[in-house]
Amino acid sequence: MMSKKSPQLRFEGFTDDWEQRKLTDITSSYSGLTYSPTDVQDKGTFVLRSSNVKNDQLIDADNVYVNPDIVNSNNVKVGDVIVVVRNGSRSLIGKHAIVTKEMPHTVIGAFMSAFRGENGDYINALLSTNNFQKEVHKSLGATINQITGKDFSMMNFQTPKLEEQNKIGSFFKQLDNTIALHQRKLDLLKEQKKGYLQKMFPKNGEKVPELRFAGFADDWEQRKLGELSNIVGGGTPSTSNSEYWDGDIDWYAPAEIGEQRYVSKSKKTITELGLKKSSARILPVGTVLFTSRAGIGNTAILGKEATTNQGFQSIVPNPNKLDSYFIYSRTNELKRYGEVTGTGSTFVEVSGKQMSKMPIMIPELSEQQKIGSFFKQLDDTIALHQRKLDLLKEQKKGFLQKMFV
Repeated sequence: MMSKKSPQLRFEGFTDDWEQRKLTDITSSYSGLTYSPTDVQDKGTFVLRSSNVKNDQLIDADNVYVNPDIVNSNNVKVGDVIVVVRNGSRSLIGKHAIVTKEMPHTVIGAFMSAFRGENGDYINALLSTNNFQKEVHKSLGATINQITGKDFSMMNFQTPKLEEQNKIGSFFKQLDNTIALHQRKLDLLKEQKKGYLQKMFPKNGEKVPELRFAGFADDWEQRKLGELSNIVGGGTPSTSNSEYWDGDIDWYAPAEIGEQRYVSKSKKTITELGLKKSSARILPVGTVLFTSRAGIGNTAILGKEATTNQGFQSIVPNPNKLDSYFIYSRTNELKRYGEVTGTGSTFVEVSGKQMSKMPIMIPELSEQQKIGSFFKQLDDTIALHQRKLDLLKEQKKGFLQKMFV
C-alpha cells in the first residue's frame, strides 16, 4: 500500500506530492545549558525551562537567571521552536513553543532542545501533530524518559515545498494567536474573580467586606453553617441487590464532581426501594454538594433533586437564611475548613457534625442574593470564554489532522 503523499485539506494552487524528509534535513538544532545552583542569580542570562512552556506558548513561571560567564550555548532567536526533551512526567516530553519575540540574553535549559529552520511556524505546527507525538512515544520506549538528538535525527515526516510550508505556518500562527488571546482573556477573568472573592467577603476579624453593593451598610454576623442549612450525608444501597439500582433517582459519587458548577444527571441511579434500604437522602434543587473525603471540598449545585453516596456532607440551605450561590461562592473557605477539621488515618474525612459547626460571616439574605448573582454572572462569563477556548483548540486539532499527511 502506497503511503499518502498529500493532505486532505490544502491551500489553493498546491498540487505537488509531499516528500518524506528527516526533521534534521529541514532544521538545525541546539541543546540546552547545564548549570548548577551556584550559577543562579537574581539577574543575568534568562534560562527557558519546561515550566516556561504551557499551552504551546512561552510564559513567565519561576523564572531562572544564571551568571552570563558560564553561558556557552546559543541565544534563542525569533522563530526557534523550543522542545522539552526530558521530564519526570512522560506526558510533558515533546511539549513545545515557538519564540515569537526578541529575547536577548536568553538560552534554553538542560532538558530542552531547540529547532531552527527556514519556517519556524511550520515546524511548530508539525510538532503539534499526532505524527510527532507518535514519534516521541516510539523514542521513549518503556523505561526511557528522554528524546535524544539521535532520536530526532531518525524522525521522518511528509513535507511540502517551502512556499506551501509558509502558507501552513502562517495559518497556524494566526490560529495560535487567537487561542493565546482567548487564553489571556480567560486568565484575566479568573484573576479578577480571585480579587472579588478577597474583597467581597470580610477578612478575618472584620465585620464588613472591602467592597459592597450600594444600599447595604449593616455589619455581617457570624453564624454556624448548621444554623443556616441542613448538612446531609449520603449512603449506598447494597450493590449485590439489583432491585436497588438503575431506577429514576440520581445518585452521585465524589468522582463525578469535577469542574462543573451545576449537576443534573448522575452516572448511576437508584430505585425507591434502594433509597429506603440505605442512608441516602433526597436532596432538593439548590443543594450544594460537598465532597467530604480524600479530595475534600469539591462542590457543585444540584440542578435536579438527587441523592449521594457517603462521600458527601451536602449543604441544604434554609431558603430564608442562606442563598445557594452565595455559599457555593465560598467553596474555598468550605474546603479549607473541611481539610483543617477532617480526621482519619486511612483517609481524611470531615463529618456532618463538624461541618455544622463551621463559623461563617453572613449578611442579610438580600445582600447574599446580590453577591450570589454577581458571582453567578462572573462564572457564566468565565464558562463562556472557556467554551470558546476549548472550541478553538478542537478546531486546531481538526486542522492539524487534515492539513498534514
